[in-house]
Amino acid sequence: MTKFNIAIDGPAGAGKSTVARMVAGELGFIYVDTGAMYRAVTWKALQDGIDPGDAPGVSRAASAMQISLVPGKDGQQVFVNGQDVSVPIRSKTVTDHVSQIAAIPEVRELLVNLQKQMAASKGVVMDGRDIGTHVLPDAEVKVYLTASVRKRAERRFEEVRGAGAVTTLDDMERDIARRDRLDEGREASPLVQAKDAVLLDSTNMTVPEVVEYILQLGRSRTGGENQ
Repeated sequence: MTKFNIAIDGPAGAGKSTVARMVAGELGFIYVDTGAMYRAVTWKALQDGIDPGDAPGVSRAASAMQISLVPGKDGQQVFVNGQDVSVPIRSKTVTDHVSQIAAIPEVRELLVNLQKQMAASKGVVMDGRDIGTHVLPDAEVKVYLTASVRKRAERRFEEVRGAGAVTTLDDMERDIARRDRLDEGREASPLVQAKDAVLLDSTNMTVPEVVEYILQLGRSRTGGENQ
């Protein structure tokens, strides 16, 4: 099978990670969760007592840390300097600050270079905010996955409620809208749909339907070689 790269971008709560992981599994490709990488930097900065607004301090911490993404039976595991941080990087504290840290140009440059190295050999499904526009501008398949703010809030609310987090659906909707504004308004690689990306609104779609749509898109873009 000819390997190719798939870039999936979109706003918070669109289901990018779930879909990307399933698409990669169907194709036998490598899944790269770029959001987890920014969360890892955020977690490390907070652990070290660095103010998220201290761009030089965060950048130094990011340069000194080693991030590893390892496939696991329950999904991708994230390691920072050998420590499994898969669970703590999903905390509300990290979520509240990740957009701020992801807006730091030096952090983005560092992680983008790492992400490009991961995709150099092809056969990668990567999701994030700027994959199709900045990280993998030559990806053979590009999708901009979105949904209504309310639907995205409902999906994320179910996730955090299952994990025991205490919040309300309305608070979740406001938080997602806030993250949208931050991601779209940042100077370094803002969230935007690539000109050659397919817009996919999943508001009224199931996860399997979204996965199948992207698989079909991959088949059409690569002449059916991945069937």
